[in-house]
Amino acid sequence: MKKIILFIMSLFVFVTMADAQLLYKISHKNLEMSSYIVGTYHIAPETFIDSIPGAREALELTEQVCGEVVMSEMESQENLQKVKAAMMLPDGKKLEDMLSVEEMKKLNKYMTKVVGADFTNPLIAKEMGSLTPSALATQLQLLQYIKMTPGFNPLKLIDAAFQNIAVKNNKPVIGLETVDFQIGVLYGTSFERGKQQLFCMINNNRYYTMQMKDLAAAYFSQDIDALYELTEEKMGNDCDSTPEEEEALLYARNADWAEKIPAIIADTPTLFVVGAAHLPGERGVLKLLKKKGYTVEPLMLFR
Repeated sequence: MKKIILFIMSLFVFVTMADAQLLYKISHKNLEMSSYIVGTYHIAPETFIDSIPGAREALELTEQVCGEVVMSEMESQENLQKVKAAMMLPDGKKLEDMLSVEEMKKLNKYMTKVVGADFTNPLIAKEMGSLTPSALATQLQLLQYIKMTPGFNPLKLIDAAFQNIAVKNNKPVIGLETVDFQIGVLYGTSFERGKQQLFCMINNNRYYTMQMKDLAAAYFSQDIDALYELTEEKMGNDCDSTPEEEEALLYARNADWAEKIPAIIADTPTLFVVGAAHLPGERGVLKLLKKKGYTVEPLMLFR
């Protein structure tokens, strides 16, 4: 997402600073108090909250936090079991039983590079051998990110931190989606499509690694336009998300949230905490709210 801002010279620096951020104020003539929406990178550390201008103030000015899902519900034993079940192949099957010899060779070579061991290792086979291809791809991407991010702590991430602060301050936490819905979105990929995506990652590892680095850099620079362009980038082959996949993962959810947000903020000033990729673009949440008559502005404009 290359950032493009065209404006008269006297305002160029100011507008660049205003747009290069993640926190936005939502207001309307019929609302007594404003609400706010902040974009997250789900594997960003909790400490990054203090790098987002106005984030602490938005937490103080609102009466509740609304995430994509209520994290404490996602972390319940019942829902963790649901997630685990969704990540596993059915009927006790193993990946090695469902891939060709050549595919397993290629996968094992990649596993050795990322994990330091492959499926011939009994521990790896036990822990990861029954994962669906899409779940395995997600795990391997996370492991790659951990390798290039010293000090990464999966127990102290930004989305949960916003909700934990609300709880600590005796404020309610609500979700835009149910846990079951998110499980379906994240782990509902068919075996064949998941396999295709897994080997896209393996066959184009340099590209995927660079994209991961670029996404992280764009987020931590708070450059939402750059983030948007990266998520829109295409390879021009079957590795690209299909229109149906983009609709399910992004656009249908954006539209659903834009329908729910007005009712939520009509009752209670709220800080919404959602993935940053959902915010920009013509079909992003920010534009959808503007089309409904809300004023949506970078918070830096008010600082």
